[in-house]
Amino acid sequence: MRKVRVGSKYVYDPVLFDKLNPPVVNVVRGQLVKVVNLRGCPPANTMGMCYINFNGIFAGMVCTNSLINLAEWKRRNK
Repeated sequence: MRKVRVGSKYVYDPVLFDKLNPPVVNVVRGQLVKVVNLRGCPPANTMGMCYINFNGIFAGMVCTNSLINLAEWKRRNK
């Protein structure tokens, strides 16, 4: 499982789990999202999941494997 850091920005590249159960806000592949912790909820990386913000709006919970850093995204999509 991939670990993510709270407050960091990642590119959303959904794995099968997130394709079947997408976030609340319509976040599409390739968009930049920010990992956040919510008060009263399990912290990021608990059971391989985390919460994300998209454009300052809470987007939902996603699998940490669906988030990749910008350098890796550029390398994959040349």
